[in-house]
Amino acid sequence: MEGLVEYPSLFPVILKVPDTIRAWRGRRHVIALSRLARAAARQSARRSGGVLKRLQKDGQGVPLPSNGWYWTVTHKPAYVAGVAGRKPLGIDIERIRPRSRNLFKKIADQQEWQLGSEDEWHLFYRFWTAKEAVLKAVGVGMKGLSNCRVVSIGSADTLTLVYQGTSWEIQQRILDGHLVAITTKGMTVHWDSLERRR
Repeated sequence: MEGLVEYPSLFPVILKVPDTIRAWRGRRHVIALSRLARAAARQSARRSGGVLKRLQKDGQGVPLPSNGWYWTVTHKPAYVAGVAGRKPLGIDIERIRPRSRNLFKKIADQQEWQLGSEDEWHLFYRFWTAKEAVLKAVGVGMKGLSNCRVVSIGSADTLTLVYQGTSWEIQQRILDGHLVAITTKGMTVHWDSLERRR
């Protein structure tokens, strides 16, 4: 198929949440965000030449491969994101904003904080989104946080983390005050698919 790249590439898709959905509350809001995020994952698979069929999760809420493709999603009030690929992967998006300072100790230790010299909240969200992306990729969620460590900051948009002896490369981008992180596992990330429309 013309214009499609084989599986060594990832096409994360980020969709802006429509104002109508943003105004909803409760379960209706969560269901709508989940559907929109899954639509983003399906778009991502199509960009890579794949098709996601039924999107199911296991008993712990970990996405199960669909039609031979791994997929992962994330959603926040303003944006949702999804990505699909041939290897386990993770994605996260967070709005950069001050939070409780108590979270600094939970997200990283002193050795990790010394790796970066950028704005403290920007660095906080770089670590947070990177770790969440890795924990999604390995299927353990935030309960694995203490075993996930940032070991190097390669540039303004790359980090390396280690989880239980396995190294994970992370790529990040800023979009409208939000930080997006994705695991790469040696795959090329094509950020041109940011903010694609349905």
